[in-house]
Amino acid sequence: MNRIDRVTAILIQLQSKRVVKAQEIADRFSISLRTVYRDIKTLETAGIPVIGETGIGYSIMEGYRLPPVMFTKEEAIAFLTAEKLVEKLTDSSTQETYSAAMFKIKSVLRLSERDHIENMEQHIEVIDSPYFSKQKTDNGYLQKILQAIAEKLVINIDYFSEHSQQKNNRNIEPVGIFFMGRYWYLIAWCMLRKDYRTFRVDHIRYLSLTAIRFEKEHPTLSSFLTKVSKEKELHTIILLVEKNIVRHLGEQKFYNGFVSQKEMGDKIEMTFLTESLEGFARWYLLFGEWAEIVTPETLTGIIRKNLATLIKKLK
Repeated sequence: MNRIDRVTAILIQLQSKRVVKAQEIADRFSISLRTVYRDIKTLETAGIPVIGETGIGYSIMEGYRLPPVMFTKEEAIAFLTAEKLVEKLTDSSTQETYSAAMFKIKSVLRLSERDHIENMEQHIEVIDSPYFSKQKTDNGYLQKILQAIAEKLVINIDYFSEHSQQKNNRNIEPVGIFFMGRYWYLIAWCMLRKDYRTFRVDHIRYLSLTAIRFEKEHPTLSSFLTKVSKEKELHTIILLVEKNIVRHLGEQKFYNGFVSQKEMGDKIEMTFLTESLEGFARWYLLFGEWAEIVTPETLTGIIRKNLATLIKKLK
């Protein structure tokens, strides 16, 4: 990127949020802090009202706006790709909001860029994976949850618990949402349990924003997920699988924690990392007659117990 393009991009970045730290700019463009200071000086010389505070960052004086920005073809295609993902991986309220935003984006594109987008649209698709079950409901709660997070509003929900197979009502303080597998999850402080809980959004049967504002400062979503991942116990599993069977495991091996494999004579040694030995045991039964468990012995015990239970039911 040449210097003119970079300075323009920095100006756009300064308008994207209230305060931008010099280090953020340096990291984005892989430049030194000295270069950042020089580029900011260039903007100031050009008459841009940049406000800088030592130790805080830079901001643009309230009221100043850059004229409408023209997107490059690459940026427009990135928006188009995101639209395809939004269509498949979010709820109806988010899809409608993003679709409205896309109309605005397309409206500022040059005619040639619009034609390019229309042509590219038929070459990008997001297909549902056969290995994930589809969401049972589309309740359109994501935007309400995000609104509650932004405004620090307590949410009232009716939640169906798979564990107890019961529905209960509770008030929660939302922290953040994340997507994993085929589902959206909400992390929140549960006022009923007095602790942080994870809720699957499609299991929320009713949701409303209350007028109650919470003052508690919750950890960021990223720090919360990092903490949770560190606390999870991962089990190492090693299998010896017959070569002609390995290819039939397909994508499922990745969803069960596949790490690596190597040839061991006429068999393949496969290594997995999993959080749930119970879950892995059930998957193993699909091909177990062609696979030997090397480790752990605990997995063997779980499978024996499951088979004994199954045999009793078959009598």
